[in-house]
Amino acid sequence: MTKTAKLALADGSVFTGRAFGADGEVSGEVVFNTSMTGYQEILTDPSYNGQIVTMTYPLIGNYGINSDDVESGGLSLRGFIVRELCREPSNFRSEQTLDEYLRSNGVIGLEGIDTRALVKRIRVQGAMTGVLSTVDLDDESLVRKARSSPQLVGQDLVKDVIPDAPREWQGGLDDLVRHSTAPQAWDGESTAAPHVVAVDYGMKWNIPRYLSDVGCRVTVVPGTATAKEILAHQPDGVFLSNGPGDPEPLTYAVEAIRGVLGKKPVFGICLGHQLLGLALGARTFKLKFGHRGANQPVLNKRTGRVEITSQNHGFAVDPESLPADVEVTHVNLNDNTVEGLRHKKLPAFSVQYHPESAAGPHDSNYLFGEFRELMEAGRCQPAAR
Repeated sequence: MTKTAKLALADGSVFTGRAFGADGEVSGEVVFNTSMTGYQEILTDPSYNGQIVTMTYPLIGNYGINSDDVESGGLSLRGFIVRELCREPSNFRSEQTLDEYLRSNGVIGLEGIDTRALVKRIRVQGAMTGVLSTVDLDDESLVRKARSSPQLVGQDLVKDVIPDAPREWQGGLDDLVRHSTAPQAWDGESTAAPHVVAVDYGMKWNIPRYLSDVGCRVTVVPGTATAKEILAHQPDGVFLSNGPGDPEPLTYAVEAIRGVLGKKPVFGICLGHQLLGLALGARTFKLKFGHRGANQPVLNKRTGRVEITSQNHGFAVDPESLPADVEVTHVNLNDNTVEGLRHKKLPAFSVQYHPESAAGPHDSNYLFGEFRELMEAGRCQPAAR
C-alpha cells in the first residue's frame, strides 16, 4: 500500500509524493546533490547532519546497498528525496534495497515529486528549512512548522557525529574501488610510516583509507580534541576532516588548530578547510545553495589543470579576509569561490572539496601524496619550540 508523504518549505511551498523508508516527521535544511551515482556514500556522509537531501538524478537505488561502501557508522541526514525510487536493484554487490536501508536506519524518504521544480526553487530562493512528514499531511500545519524550525546557521552539528574516543585506524582502500590514478603505496627512502592524527569532525572513512594507502599510520581523534591532546599523540602531521554545518560556532576546533599550526604539517578538507581558514584569521560566509555533487570544476592555480571534484558544503572562506601570508591555490570555476589555501611560511594547506573520491571522481587524490611529502620534509627539520 502506497503511503503519502509531504515536504513543506519555509517559503510556503508544499510538495506531495510517496513515502518510503521510515515513518515520522523531521525538519532540516533542504539541499540538493547533483551526483549521478554514489547515493550510498552520500547517505553515510556525516557532513549531511541537519539536512534533507534531494537528488537531482531522476532514478536512485538502481544498484542497491552493500556493506562495503559505507562512509561512516550510520546515517546522519534528516531525510532523502528522489524523483523515482528503484525497488528492484540489479548489482552483484547489492545486499538490500534503498527502501529497506532507510527504513532500518530510521530515515524518511520521499519520491514522486517534481525534483526539478524543488531544485529550481532552492537555486532561486536559496537553501531553506523544510519539514518532511508522513504523519502530518496538513499543508498549513507543515508550513508553520517549517517556518518555526531552527535554521542551520549558528548550530554546532559536529558534536552529533564525532567519535567518543581516539582510535587507531585499520585498513586501506578496497581493490574494487581502486583507480589507476589513485596514489600508490609510498616507495620513498623513509622506513618509518608517518603518524597522522586525523581530527574527526564527521569524517568519511575513505580519508583514513587513503592515508593508510600512502603509507601512513592513522590515529583518529574526536573533533573536540584540544591542541595538547592532538600533540600528545606525537604525530608527524595533522589532518582536519570534513564535517557538517556552520564552521564559525566551532571555536574549540579553531583554537585547537591554532595550537598545532607551525608545530606539525596540517592538511584540511571541506569543513577542515574552513576551520583552517578561520584559524589563520579569515572569515567564512554561507553560500546561497552550496556545492553538493561529484562534478564541480576546480582550477588548480599552481598547475593550471582543471580538476573535477566531489563536494558537499554550504559555507566558504571569504577571499577578501585572507591575511597576506595565505595564498589561494584552487578556485571554483562555477562561482569563483575559494577551493584551496596554502600558508606561505607554515606547512599548512587545505582544499574545500573531497579528494577521497568516495564516490568519485579521482582527480584530486594526489593531495594525500603531497601531504605525505610535506610530513617527510618536516621530519628533516628541527622541531618547533
